[in-house]
Amino acid sequence: MMFSLDVFEPGLTAGQIAIGLFMHNIPAFILAIVVFISWKREIVGGIVFILAGMAHILMTAIRAQLPWYIALSLSLIIAGPAFLIGILFLVNWFKKKKLT
Repeated sequence: MMFSLDVFEPGLTAGQIAIGLFMHNIPAFILAIVVFISWKREIVGGIVFILAGMAHILMTAIRAQLPWYIALSLSLIIAGPAFLIGILFLVNWFKKKKLT
């Protein structure tokens, strides 16, 4: 959500700033909803966060005008924590499944 602060520019109205903040934060809102759902159903969080990380890597590789290995290393800065969160959700899901 911190990256959405670039919306604040001189000359914009409060409505334009509000729309810009909302548009920039849609992915964060979606992932917050996924975290809320994942508190009860860990499999959802595991799958969605891993897919979000893969989607970020794919979009970075498509957009970047860099060699693939540089685009991959740069995108892992953001996708890496998403993978870690997804893996942790899956580990918790497997452990809960094993106990029942």
